[in-house]
Amino acid sequence: MLRLSDHWVWDSWYARDDDGLWHAFFLPASRALLDPHRRHHRATIGHAVSTDLRDWRLVADALVAADTPAWDDLATWTGSTVRGPDGRWYLFYTGVSRAEQGLVQRIGLAVCDDLVSWHRHGDGPLVEADPTWYETLDPDAWYEHAWRDPWVYPDPAGNGWHMLITARARDGAADSRGVTGHATSDDLLTWQVQPPVSTPAGFGHLEVPQVVVMDGQPLMLFCTNSVTADRGGPDAPLVWVAPGTSTTGPWDVAAAMPYAHPSLYAPRLLPDDAGGWQLIGFRDHEDGRFIGEITDPLPVRYVPGVGLVPTGPDASATPRTPTAPAQAAVAHAETAAR
Repeated sequence: MLRLSDHWVWDSWYARDDDGLWHAFFLPASRALLDPHRRHHRATIGHAVSTDLRDWRLVADALVAADTPAWDDLATWTGSTVRGPDGRWYLFYTGVSRAEQGLVQRIGLAVCDDLVSWHRHGDGPLVEADPTWYETLDPDAWYEHAWRDPWVYPDPAGNGWHMLITARARDGAADSRGVTGHATSDDLLTWQVQPPVSTPAGFGHLEVPQVVVMDGQPLMLFCTNSVTADRGGPDAPLVWVAPGTSTTGPWDVAAAMPYAHPSLYAPRLLPDDAGGWQLIGFRDHEDGRFIGEITDPLPVRYVPGVGLVPTGPDASATPRTPTAPAQAAVAHAETAAR
């Protein structure tokens, strides 16, 4: 696991270099803040490396907040890292500013040749929400302007790149506007915002989206701590997976299926060397206390109509019994999938 004695660690994403070394990019903030709720406006993008996703060695931070004034001079948040056709690495990230008290989120880019020495691309954000389709800052509806957690991946037909984004629809019930935002690019540098690739379905937001194909089934993984009562309410599971007909969507969030775990949040699905899959995320709150450390890999498989289920000899090592609201959420998902 990745646990720091002096920092909390939460959202993470991963890249693997030509030598097979895993690179973890993650959000850290000092435990000297005492209150973990204060960590969000102190976040940087940390960096660690590992050969096995279990034992990690810290290296220099990848990115910190820019000098004031700048659109990302308060904190840098979650993103994704991909290698472009030019051989360079591209780190897409979320930024928030002091001028807006961190309430408005935008997406930026840093680039490098070696996964270590990152430099911002330009001096402004790369992708901003289009109010044609997406909610902007509306304190009467939501506490922030959600436009974060970019997940970038190549088009399966070779037609450029796709970006999935944590966003909210412009209209609808305030507690159920969560959608997956979408943008496209031919070159990773110039992006066009598109309509969302999901529709509101009982979630306030769909955080840290990721797309994979497991056993031929395109899936979108996401997490949320904002769920309407009909899907389980405050005690609903934190991690969900939605099926799609293609990696480009659309994603049937109404048929999303929960992954029952007591505290895992913002996980990523990573392939193992045996052809299987594993989840890695951070431990959120347990017994009312924020943990703030990244787990060891949790082997999983996908079962149609059920979702992700644990596998391997330690599948029952962590309590995973769903609560009553979680069981209701499972039933809802199975009904929607029929």
